[in-house]
Amino acid sequence: MYLHSNIKILRKKKGLTQEALAERLMISRSKLAGYELTISPPLDVIVRIGESFNVSMDMLIKEDLASYSEFKLRELLETDQFLRGRKLRILATTVDEQGRELIEVVSQKVKASYLAGFSDPEFIAELPRFALPFLPMDKKHRVFQVDGDSMLPIPDGAWIVCEYVDDWMAIKDGERYVIVTEQDGVTFKIAYNKIKDEQKLLLCSANPIYAPFEVEAEQVREVWRYRLAMV
Repeated sequence: MYLHSNIKILRKKKGLTQEALAERLMISRSKLAGYELTISPPLDVIVRIGESFNVSMDMLIKEDLASYSEFKLRELLETDQFLRGRKLRILATTVDEQGRELIEVVSQKVKASYLAGFSDPEFIAELPRFALPFLPMDKKHRVFQVDGDSMLPIPDGAWIVCEYVDDWMAIKDGERYVIVTEQDGVTFKIAYNKIKDEQKLLLCSANPIYAPFEVEAEQVREVWRYRLAMV
């Protein structure tokens, strides 16, 4: 059971003192200190702790949050629907022996399989992977191989490092993204965000010979923001 250590981890990740969390839970600071060590809280307090951090009791008790990567912990604490089961999106990922996020590589050869396997941990674990220490540790990154000439001057076959976007409302007009959709699979385009008003994304190519097209937000499976190219 990981309840005691998880309470402490969640409190610190939220930047709360024992006094502040104890006040939120309507208990004394000394009781909270005991709960973070060896004393088991009563059921009603466990429920309030889970509600305070938006995590399930099952996760609070059974999951070792100390083994979570920085990215996964941030997703847990900042995404309200992470454990609530409403339009749930959980990213399959890989980590090294120290629990640090690795960067998986999606080549042109596996793009056709990626749409079917992007949420399958076994499929993701079979992809080549590596680490880039200069990238932020609290962000998730993945490398995709460019297919075609629609995004010149980034050429066909180039490798691009992208950052996972969990909030699609944060997609910025005119920036480059890898969009994974039910209809088109893995697509690298310039995006314009029309989700708020029309529940759509407008995707454009840098090469003017290719016409823009729209995708319904409900068809989108993943969004990755372009960071840099490795030609």
